[in-house]
Amino acid sequence: MYRDVVDLRRFYESQLGQTTRRIIRRRVRELWPDLRGQRVLGLGYATPYLRQFTNEASHVAAVMPASQGVVFWPGEGPGLAALADEDDLPFADMSFDRVLVVHGFEGAEYRRPMLREIWRVLDAGGRLLVVAANRAGVWARTERTPFGQGSPYSATQLEAMLRDALFVPERSTRALYVPPFRSRMFLAGAGAWENIGRRWFPTFGGVNLVEASKQLYAPTPIRELTRAERKRLAVAPAPRLTQR
Repeated sequence: MYRDVVDLRRFYESQLGQTTRRIIRRRVRELWPDLRGQRVLGLGYATPYLRQFTNEASHVAAVMPASQGVVFWPGEGPGLAALADEDDLPFADMSFDRVLVVHGFEGAEYRRPMLREIWRVLDAGGRLLVVAANRAGVWARTERTPFGQGSPYSATQLEAMLRDALFVPERSTRALYVPPFRSRMFLAGAGAWENIGRRWFPTFGGVNLVEASKQLYAPTPIRELTRAERKRLAVAPAPRLTQR
């Protein structure tokens, strides 16, 4: 299950959440330094990391899972956030050039159908960037943050899932080496923690970031049923047998 959107918003309003956003946003920007003219979709609870693209990309949208809930975003101007099932996105094929998933994998009930939907809405040559809790990191072991909820992953696991869904993993990195403490002393030294961790303890970052491209040359498998289709089949009446 996804964490409630109110809890997610409250976390990112805290000092620890603001530090988290700043660190991960910097790493996202390193991977995607220029998105001018690109169409960008955020999935899960990606809005803390989308704002940096709103004045750069040609179009930015956010989808929050129905089981998580949605908040109005951004705070000013027209709303760009929508509520939808992660395995049944309300967009046409090849609608986006970039998809950013944050707080999306850890609590997803149907990960493979979600990835197939992302594949569908990505344009040819599109890129997917997944930010997920690192199984080997300290952040996955505390429930005080959203990264301690749901299922954490190793980079190898994420790459295997992406390959299975017809994506090609291109690059991976880690972030959040600062301990998940609310102490001002730790948070004030977050930059130093990141530098030391990336150099000497690269395996133990709190989150994995894996970028993948859309694979086009492999044959497309049989389409999986959407959540709505599965529900319709589940409630379909059983056939009645008659005796002759």
